[in-house]
Amino acid sequence: MDVDIVVIGAGVAGLAASARLRSLGRRFVVIEAGNRIGGRAWTSRPPGLGGLPFDQGAVWLHAAERNPLVPVLARAGVPLVDAEAVRSGRTRVGNAWATAEQSRDYDRAWSRYMDVAGEMLAGPSADARLADVADELPGDPWALTIEAWEGPIIAAAPAARLSLRDWSDNQLSGGNLMARDGLGALLARVLGQDIDVRLGTEATAIAWDGGGPSGVAVETTGGTIRAKACIVTVSTGVLQTGAIRFIPDLPAATRDSIDALPMGLATKVALRASGEDRLDLPAFCTVDRQIRDRAEPAVLVNAWPFGRDHVVAWIGADAALDLAGHGPEEAAALVRDHLRNLFGARADRVFAGAEPVVTRWAEDRLFRGAYAYALPGHAGARRRLAEPVGEGRLLFAGEATHPTLAGTVGGAYLTGLAAADRAAAASR
Repeated sequence: MDVDIVVIGAGVAGLAASARLRSLGRRFVVIEAGNRIGGRAWTSRPPGLGGLPFDQGAVWLHAAERNPLVPVLARAGVPLVDAEAVRSGRTRVGNAWATAEQSRDYDRAWSRYMDVAGEMLAGPSADARLADVADELPGDPWALTIEAWEGPIIAAAPAARLSLRDWSDNQLSGGNLMARDGLGALLARVLGQDIDVRLGTEATAIAWDGGGPSGVAVETTGGTIRAKACIVTVSTGVLQTGAIRFIPDLPAATRDSIDALPMGLATKVALRASGEDRLDLPAFCTVDRQIRDRAEPAVLVNAWPFGRDHVVAWIGADAALDLAGHGPEEAAALVRDHLRNLFGARADRVFAGAEPVVTRWAEDRLFRGAYAYALPGHAGARRRLAEPVGEGRLLFAGEATHPTLAGTVGGAYLTGLAAADRAAAASR
């Protein structure tokens, strides 16, 4: 089959690229190895939560004021909830809940942490490790708690392996919007409208050297597709495995950029309450705890989203990676222990008999993790990976390639649009 452009992957970046190519009047085909569209934006309705919508992956529209998907969804008439406007928080310190003074000091600690990070970014260690910030605050009782938030929980990355510059470049401020019926379902419906996707079609090799009548030949499990250009939106985790062979080999700068952007992991565990007890927590309450040792697992609990009868715990980075491959029971056990440490035996009663829902992104060979982070010394890898290859015949897109909205659906969307524009220009 001959087309202008092949799009590999029907996640948010792939769907955005496809919509842009359609608006430009280009002939294109979208192939997706999985059996659904949306990629890491996926809403399921698990029996363990009574069939209520559960976002297995992306759940927020971060940085709402600059997120390009907010106006897209607004035009579609979709109501969204500002999570920041309704969220509250509680923090456990040792065996008790934080006092008012401890909470104030926790708030002040964020300023101390950000001040040190800013000083490091302005100095000779501008692309040091995120972990170096807490190391500069050895007497601060909250430094490792903030590090757990910024590294394992938010970036899904161990602070010792996360570029300080990349972390800083991707700080997300402003509103965080949520969709009551699931962000994944919403994005698939709005972005996937009228996009013809070949599901169950896996790309195995891409010849991009420009030889022959077409510039690119994509070998797939459904045959060969010839085109003038190709947009690859699969995760860096998939690219690192060599699941797609490139002919000839990719340029060294592109290969190095892929290797510098490993996949982080944040595992979500949802547990449904068995009765009416809500642990004295309001809807959208975030529960964390003071961390004094990096060996402690980074776990965050979001209670009763939208007033529903379940909690969602986030397990970040090293703890999540340690659990990957061991089955969902171990992740659920860690969360039950964590809840027991927070609420005592009351938590056992509240969640007695709950069938846990556990995300498994690391085990899924089509993703290999949650989203990409940059290694220390490689803060520019995202921009380099987004650079066209082979005179624009080969382009990479996806959250990993956005320099300031990495790890977000908004970033993925923008990279899909940009790649489509470049591919269209190269295939004239």
